Amino acid sequence: MGSLMWLFQFLLYVSQYQLAFSSSSPSSFSSSTHSLYRHGQTICNARSLEILDLSHNNLSGAVPQCLGNFSSTLSVLNLRSNRFTGTLPLAFAKPNKLRSLDLSGNQFEGQLPRSLVDCTSLEVLNVGNNKINDTFPYWLETLPQLQVLVIRSNRFHGPINTSSKSSFTKLRIVDLSHNEFSGPLPMKYFEHFQAMKNKTMPDKKYMSDENSYYHDSVVVTLKGIEIEMQRIFTIFTTIDFSSNNFIGEIPNVIGKLNSLIVLNFSHNSLKGHIPESLGNLTSLESLDISSNKLTGRIPSQLVSLTFLEVLNLSWNRLHGPIPQGLQFNTFQNGSYAGNLGLCGLPLSKECEDSQTKVHPPVLPKEEDDHNFDGLFWKIVAIGYGCGMTLGLFLGSLMFLIGRPKLFVRLAEREMPKKVIRLRRTLTDTVGRRKYSKHQSYFQ
Repeated sequence: MGSLMWLFQFLLYVSQYQLAFSSSSPSSFSSSTHSLYRHGQTICNARSLEILDLSHNNLSGAVPQCLGNFSSTLSVLNLRSNRFTGTLPLAFAKPNKLRSLDLSGNQFEGQLPRSLVDCTSLEVLNVGNNKINDTFPYWLETLPQLQVLVIRSNRFHGPINTSSKSSFTKLRIVDLSHNEFSGPLPMKYFEHFQAMKNKTMPDKKYMSDENSYYHDSVVVTLKGIEIEMQRIFTIFTTIDFSSNNFIGEIPNVIGKLNSLIVLNFSHNSLKGHIPESLGNLTSLESLDISSNKLTGRIPSQLVSLTFLEVLNLSWNRLHGPIPQGLQFNTFQNGSYAGNLGLCGLPLSKECEDSQTKVHPPVLPKEEDDHNFDGLFWKIVAIGYGCGMTLGLFLGSLMFLIGRPKLFVRLAEREMPKKVIRLRRTLTDTVGRRKYSKHQSYFQ
């Protein structure tokens, strides 16, 4: 047993193996047992340990209560994705250098230990995917360096009470999804999320220890898919409050978190309108507020979100035309499903307003041409009818009084007169010529 002491005096990084401890040799691990508890005393005696990562194994049983209190030099404790049971370690050394604590993906029960407030250097706290039954740990707001808070998929419940003082100022990743939280969204906390308002580039690219040997990791729901980030970008920011029982409206103050990349309020009971201030989230890549009770129109300001790749507004009570342009031209029907009042592309339902706007330039012209043609033919028909009626009337009148015979007689008399006049003209001309010639003979 004592031979294992040598091993734990070094950096212990044995993740992603099927491990259990064996006392046969200092470097030998076998699957004969899956209990960490039986070797807990040995681990607790390791006074120089800085990183303990046993993640992604098949370890089971209870975790020794001394585990959080055995080393003032420990900066990373990662027991993620095992089969540990029981309660969480209740005591943490004071003072301590614990920077990252990941107990996610196990079967821990009970409450979060209040002694976590003694971990003043803590940057990452991940207890997601367990069976922890507790209210929101508001007392964690005293941790000045906390940047990642993941308590997803547990049995947390009740409203989220906020304090008036500045709190959680450095939080960049907060995941409360798949719990039983209720009440309104914590507007005060949103006001205090200063790290989500800062677009300046940090000194480090990834979250890691001082020597950048060990990099933190986390599972997040990114663009609708659960993704394990092997390294956490220091510029990555997300708020995930999905699958709870939150009520009330989405506060306008969300629009001040201009470095936010992922926002997920889906599967709650939120009401009211979508805030126009969301159009100020210029870094946003994923917005999911589906399966709520939101009403009103989709704000046109959302079109300005040029980095938006995922939009899910489905299963609400929205109405009116869908904004068009830029990223909104790339979203499919699924982004708007279940909102019977929405219209416009990409939906097949056309908007009444759009019909009025599209067709008026054509319809009035066709109506004017039709009216003009109709009026023209009416005038022609009236003129033709009047002319024909007048002609028939005059014709009948002339035949009744015998005037046509008079016209015929006049015409017959006029023609002989013209012929006689023509003959007389020719005779006179010929006669003059003959008389002239006769006179010339006698001279």
